[in-house]
Amino acid sequence: MSNSRNPVSDIGFDSLTDRFKAATLLKGKPDFKELDLGSPVSPLRTNGGRPVPTPTSSSSTSSSSGNTPCRKRSDRGGSNGGNNHSGELSGSCESSPTAVDSIRSAVTRGSNKLGGGHKRSVSTASGNTIPPLIYSGGGGGSGSVSSSGSGCGNVGVGGMVNSPIVNALPAGNICPSGKILKTGMATRSSSRKDVLGSGTGNYGHGSIVRGPVCVKSSVSSGGSSSEVSESVMVKRALVSFDIEVVTRVGNEQYKKGHFSEALCLYDRAIAISPDNAACRSNRAAALTGLGRLAEAVRECEEAVRLDPGYSRAHQRLASLHLRLGQIENARQHLCFCGLQPDKVELQNLQLVERHLNRCFDARRIGDWKSAMREGDAAIAAGADSSPQLFACRAEALLKLHQLVDADAGLSNIPKFEPYPPSCSQIKFFGMLSEAYVFYARAQVDVALGRFEDAVSAAEKAGRIDPLNIEVAMLLNNVRLVARARARGNDLFKTGNFIEAASAYGEGLKLDPSNSVLYCNRAACWSKLGQWEKSVEDCNKALRIQPSYTKALLRRAASYGKLEKWAESVRDYEILRKELPADNEVAESLFHAQVALKKLRGEEIHNLKFGGEVEEVSDADQFRAVISLPGTSVVHFKAAANQQCEQISPFMDMLCIRYPSVNFLKVDVQESLGIAHVENVRIVPTIKIYKNGIRVKEMICPSRQVLENSVRHYSL
Repeated sequence: MSNSRNPVSDIGFDSLTDRFKAATLLKGKPDFKELDLGSPVSPLRTNGGRPVPTPTSSSSTSSSSGNTPCRKRSDRGGSNGGNNHSGELSGSCESSPTAVDSIRSAVTRGSNKLGGGHKRSVSTASGNTIPPLIYSGGGGGSGSVSSSGSGCGNVGVGGMVNSPIVNALPAGNICPSGKILKTGMATRSSSRKDVLGSGTGNYGHGSIVRGPVCVKSSVSSGGSSSEVSESVMVKRALVSFDIEVVTRVGNEQYKKGHFSEALCLYDRAIAISPDNAACRSNRAAALTGLGRLAEAVRECEEAVRLDPGYSRAHQRLASLHLRLGQIENARQHLCFCGLQPDKVELQNLQLVERHLNRCFDARRIGDWKSAMREGDAAIAAGADSSPQLFACRAEALLKLHQLVDADAGLSNIPKFEPYPPSCSQIKFFGMLSEAYVFYARAQVDVALGRFEDAVSAAEKAGRIDPLNIEVAMLLNNVRLVARARARGNDLFKTGNFIEAASAYGEGLKLDPSNSVLYCNRAACWSKLGQWEKSVEDCNKALRIQPSYTKALLRRAASYGKLEKWAESVRDYEILRKELPADNEVAESLFHAQVALKKLRGEEIHNLKFGGEVEEVSDADQFRAVISLPGTSVVHFKAAANQQCEQISPFMDMLCIRYPSVNFLKVDVQESLGIAHVENVRIVPTIKIYKNGIRVKEMICPSRQVLENSVRHYSL
């Protein structure tokens, strides 16, 4: 264990006394600031007004620091702690109190007895010393702490200091006036009680606080335990100048999953010691917990720059690069300087690498199903934050004509901008990794008709990797397709449908899988009365994008013009489901259904668009209505029944959705005769009649079952 010391931690009691004496001699100088002794237990201040740092342990391998390095090496000390990794988060994210805190805790329990009238210091196991307690004035023997109760100022129950009747202060103690007293100079009442400070706020750990100052503390068999709330502890740590205190509280917040609070505390630690590699590594851990991987990579790289042999920072970098799918970078830090890598981490790296290689090979030959499968396997194996693998999945879905899923996949790409230099030069599918993300996005955007967005994404890819042939070809292609589409739209608006169809065709030569251009050209054929060509282009668009609403609407209309009513009704019914509030679709469906009935030779009576559910109370009227040609759906209900009240609005919607069907409702309480004849005993009951014959009966049906039955018998 290293016993190196931080220069600021060697300040003993004699040096403090000498400094005080020297300060009194410099009182007349203009740049001198008198020591602040308004509170005898407040931290001593230097000439610059900055608190003297608390002594800290500089050993990087101390068990109290919580650091578990991968290999032993000598630490090169320094005031900034460049190679001092005390307080670094361990692999298990646990951090123990420092050795200094342990000794101070022992002092508050009365386990060490300090002799009066001498330099009072406690030596730690590592050779460090604890500064002596400075007495606050009044009675007590030299600030001594005795477990046997023999000394003055002994620690009592609950951390209280019982002040005996002593009329003198020992020599060398500092009173509130700032003078060094001699024995017998001052007295105080024995009714006053002093309290040991808890180490928070303006009172140092073990300092004695006079009077009714509210410092909550407790002493147990396990040592001193602060009752100050967690939020107060964090706030105090954020203004502390003790890097060990700040780091310890930060580690505690990290272990609890409070990554934002931990990040703020690690920022504070870095402000205290900017060249501390452990602080940088801790900050990277908090950033990783927040999902800010690019910043985490930068912090780890800074930690490695400050200490090239810092194994923990290399391990974190290897883990980050593996999650990003950057195998070579991960291997470089996992096996740095010939260090034997962890077998489990090495196996994970090799597994991800194997899936990535298979994904690359599958994409190269156009096997998009295999490319997507291997990419998903690489993500599951550990590369769960690789934007390129998610972009690859979106590209594969696009090539498999699953545009909606491809578009959704783009929204799930992890945000990782801007790229650190170590990541930006990595190649993915032969192009720079960041460029590939924009490359995939441009393809999806142009396929969905977002031509301006596609051009913007392709241009970004071109700026990132201007020398890549694949990127350059995509950029040129996207620009030409967007230009052809814009020209076709302008011609269509002016009524030049033939030229507009030709312009869209030019775009399709460049992008044969563009469903938007096929649909636009189908609109031109419709305007020219070429219904067969319109249906053909709509079919091509729907094969590429099955849920393309505009293409489905144009095909349904074209089928109607060709008097292919069954196909027209089928398309309109699909649209009616997707656009339930669209009255134009509902009316078109109604007319197509009526035309289909006429084509089949069915008699049409009293059919009108936008009908309502008809209420029937007379038995003769009921029999007459259900005997009409076509389909009738009857809802037997009771006014006080909750289930009937729930299904009634849905019946109203079905009446609008299927205008060729007669919808009736019968209140069984008011029409007992109808209920008796139809043998209705439970409500709600739904019965379907076709040409006067009952074909279906349902008791308390679900909405899905009810609509499926109405659709089936409406044709």
